[in-house]
Amino acid sequence: MDATDATDARTARTTALTRLAIGLAQGIVLFLLQKVDEAKTWPATQPMLYAPLLVCALMVPLIPLAALSAIRRNALIAWSAVAAALAAIMAIHAAWAGAQPDRLGAGPLSPPVFIAVAALLFIAHHLVQPAEAAGKPVAPYADYFDLVGTNVVRLFLSLAFTGAFWLLLFLAAALFKLIGIQAIQKLIGETAFAFPATGLMFAAAVHMAVQLTEARAGLVRGVRTVGLVLLAWLLPLMVVIAGGFLASLPFTGLAPLWSTKAAASLLLSAAAALIILINAAYQDGLEPPNPILRWAARAASLLLIPIVTLTAYALWLRIHQYGLTPDRVLATTYLIVAVGFTIGYTLAATRPGAWMKPLEPTNLIMAAVSVGLLIALFTPIADPARLSVGSQVERLESGKVPAEKFDFRFLRFDSGRYGREALEGLKANPNPLVARRAREVKVEAFRPLPPIRPNDKPDYSTITVYPKGSKLPETFLNQDANLPARGRCDGSGVGCYAVLIDVDADGANEVLLGSGGVLDVYKLSADGWRRVARTTSYCWVGDLQSNLKAGAARMGPPEPRRDLIIGGHALALTPVQEGCPHRPGAPAAPDPDVPELSPPPR
Repeated sequence: MDATDATDARTARTTALTRLAIGLAQGIVLFLLQKVDEAKTWPATQPMLYAPLLVCALMVPLIPLAALSAIRRNALIAWSAVAAALAAIMAIHAAWAGAQPDRLGAGPLSPPVFIAVAALLFIAHHLVQPAEAAGKPVAPYADYFDLVGTNVVRLFLSLAFTGAFWLLLFLAAALFKLIGIQAIQKLIGETAFAFPATGLMFAAAVHMAVQLTEARAGLVRGVRTVGLVLLAWLLPLMVVIAGGFLASLPFTGLAPLWSTKAAASLLLSAAAALIILINAAYQDGLEPPNPILRWAARAASLLLIPIVTLTAYALWLRIHQYGLTPDRVLATTYLIVAVGFTIGYTLAATRPGAWMKPLEPTNLIMAAVSVGLLIALFTPIADPARLSVGSQVERLESGKVPAEKFDFRFLRFDSGRYGREALEGLKANPNPLVARRAREVKVEAFRPLPPIRPNDKPDYSTITVYPKGSKLPETFLNQDANLPARGRCDGSGVGCYAVLIDVDADGANEVLLGSGGVLDVYKLSADGWRRVARTTSYCWVGDLQSNLKAGAARMGPPEPRRDLIIGGHALALTPVQEGCPHRPGAPAAPDPDVPELSPPPR
């Protein structure tokens, strides 16, 4: 072995050990963060500190794991620091926008934050690494394409290896449990083992995947090329579908499209499919594909124009009629990206010269634009909640939407800090109705269930009534659907059943409306049928409805109960059932024949 080989071997060992150390450290940090969150101690009690720690610990180590041997050390440290700063800023803003003492609204650890950070780092990393390796701001397009494809393969292999590791551990635990040894099962159930072991094994998998794909680069490219070619042959079909759809619009008009109330999302999905398939046909651009695919890619690029135009019109109509919402802000973001691709691909399809060559700078520019848009969406620059709150409040204050129809609860529950601050401001609105509704909604702890529309009233004809031969009271059947008498039954009534029984011994039957193992008790009052109690059969080990069908439902003997009186207010002491105790005089499990219902307050 010469000096060069020895140096290479030492470098390989150092790289492997560094990756393993990063993975182990990541697992330990995530374990510690999980424990403080579980114990509700510092820093978990400070959302704007805990959120960036968690997001950075979960996402940022993936960068050095992937690029340890591909980027110079100083450049890798600098890029990792920038990535950590971006992730922290987005997490801090999410925590600031959603955090409050009772944790209402969007939480700082909601899935969109993790997805956005992962997407941002993935896109940005694949812009940074090829440029750094090439030593210039923009590398050859084939380098970007090759790195993205290779890293996707590496990620898949690493996740598969880590999953297989855990499957083997579960298998080992099950095997040893058969002979009475439960040590492995207890070990893998401990988070102190699970987090570090997962981090370590994932890092090991990444290292092996990197070594494999570098040693078998030609094989990886071959498999990737075959997959993309197969995918590309769906492009002519998509062109026919999109062309047929657009050709049908003059005969059907736009009304059927608008009636779906999802026109913009469907059209954006079609545009995304065309963009993906065009890129599957183009690949790295070094070799033009089959002539059929070349013409299909040109046609698809031109079809993007009417599809994206229709999307913009559909989105403009909804925003003009109803203002911004978080979903519409996100749709506008997707539309901006789609417009950029459409402009670039149209130029690529119509420009003379090398086939679709302008596609390359278009993809790189739109990747950078996507990074910028992700940062804007998860900071105050273009936070969907902030923009939506501003739009909706402006519509209310300008009179475009009357106070009676304004969704004040959107501000309270669905728009984080921005909505709560706007609701606080509306309490001083000169319109007394607006101010009153803002004060009422401000103190609500939970979003009420939506009112039941008449066509949502259950179809009681499909409900089985017990005892056999009984019928639901006419007053119950004819009750106004906007009164809360639906319980857990859905609008169809399918899967519901009812029991008529005198719960409170007043001589009149109450209605127990059940779905699954939950029964809601309804009593007739001066205001109609009202839900007064609920019971569950979570301890039931027999066939509940078979016993009901047999008529084996009765009330247990009354039990005394006293209320706790504090300051003249009566507080009910609700019994807590630990486990599934057996009541004296009732049949013993596992063959019960009488469903028990605790007596109501007297």
